[in-house]
Amino acid sequence: MIDLWKKTEQGIRRTKDAWLGRMSRLFEGEALEQEAWEELEEALIAADVGLDTTQKLLTQVKEKARRQALTNTSQLRQTLMTEMISILQVDGQRAASTPSGLAVILVVGVNGVGKTTSIAKLAYALRQEGKGVIIAAGDTFRAAAIDQLKVWGQRLGVTVIANRPGADPGAVVFDAITAAKARGADVLIVDTAGRLHTKYHLMEELKKIQRVVTRAEASCQGLLVLDATTGQNGLIQARHFAETVGIDGIFLAKLDGTAKGGIVLAICDQLNIPILYIGTGEGVEDMAPFDAQRFVEVLFS
Repeated sequence: MIDLWKKTEQGIRRTKDAWLGRMSRLFEGEALEQEAWEELEEALIAADVGLDTTQKLLTQVKEKARRQALTNTSQLRQTLMTEMISILQVDGQRAASTPSGLAVILVVGVNGVGKTTSIAKLAYALRQEGKGVIIAAGDTFRAAAIDQLKVWGQRLGVTVIANRPGADPGAVVFDAITAAKARGADVLIVDTAGRLHTKYHLMEELKKIQRVVTRAEASCQGLLVLDATTGQNGLIQARHFAETVGIDGIFLAKLDGTAKGGIVLAICDQLNIPILYIGTGEGVEDMAPFDAQRFVEVLFS
């Protein structure tokens, strides 16, 4: 794959600038006084890390500093970075495709989070890896959603399996799986109707689609698209989707539109769901597989 992180580093500049603007001067002296610790806590909360995760993070840093007798700010800065990376490296990350057979990525999320664009970015990235990709237009409630995917498919050279607006989404997915297997595709990306996480009957429809995939004997990965600019509300969305249909990973979109990139820490810590991809713009190259260490290093560079 091309190094998508080169553009990503530019995309998270707003978060980086805000992060360093408040934190860098706290690590300029020889030691962190109590007042500086309090200001660091405020900076983390302001970056949307969240109160619980912030307190957990600082407790771990202070405890490690006490045990290892760390006093100077450069050591504490490195310890903070290490603890952040540890939080972000959630166990259980799964690749977008399996070594053999068809991998189905079920893309879910509420309206307006950038789901269609994220699907296009993911398809592009997988194509760059040499994967055979097909997209299923499972959002049959909106004719515009079907049309948008078809346009993206033409641009990317990716086949889009679609039906008429109002068709049964499960039937569309079944047809798409059949087509993907017949063509020897590696990955099938399934778009689903944007829905509120509190709508029971719509969430039940997602379960139906999952059953279609299971019966077809294909592996299924639930990928939730979240809008980074929604902040802590994204945690509520993720928790509901995870409880209802199961989520294997998160595509955090629109990270370029916020200075509060600390939400990545809150998601991993509070939900124990890995962030698999981040989006930082409108172009298909404005995304990258999430790299915890590189993300933290960029913030502090």
